[in-house]
Amino acid sequence: MPTTDSYGQGIGLWSMTDAPSIPDAIKLLADGVIPRGTLRFASASARGATLVNGASPVDGMVTYLQDVQRFDVRIGGAWVTLSTGASAWTTINLVSPFTPNGNANGTFQYRLLNIAGEESLQFRGAIARASWPTTPANSYVINSTALPTAVRPQTLRTVVIPCSDANSDRITLKLDVQTDGYLQVFGTGSTVKPPWIGFNGVTLSL
Repeated sequence: MPTTDSYGQGIGLWSMTDAPSIPDAIKLLADGVIPRGTLRFASASARGATLVNGASPVDGMVTYLQDVQRFDVRIGGAWVTLSTGASAWTTINLVSPFTPNGNANGTFQYRLLNIAGEESLQFRGAIARASWPTTPANSYVINSTALPTAVRPQTLRTVVIPCSDANSDRITLKLDVQTDGYLQVFGTGSTVKPPWIGFNGVTLSL
């Protein structure tokens, strides 16, 4: 009868005492090795449609989803995303008169990443503004194009962001990342007219 591998992984191996059958020997090996490798699927729905019945997922199984470029591992009967941060940075289009690279901190950009299974949105860079009205509004939407649906939070997310102390009584402002994909900065006013506003290290859960 077939034996198992010497690494304790339960992979079946055709033995010399088994009736000759190359197809059965290959199938036995494949059935043991494939579930223990990284399985690739076009999407989560494709994975769900494939891993059924005799090929149902088991704890410890690892998959790669091509549409979202993500690795998941099966833990406790559920798929858990492995921490990744490979998503490319994307430049955010600004509303005039805001301009990029405030305080030489780089272009204002975002990326999608995953932290311990939690889909997250991360920013970097800074924006600048050369002049303000005598009495600025209390808040400004700063992006001219909404963020894509994939990086919009499920509910409003409010975080603190730094700003210049030049021409400003404050060194921090409030950023609302809205569910419609727009970014609104709060806290400006007659005594708060910072020449730059920063976003480096700002990360929030989606």
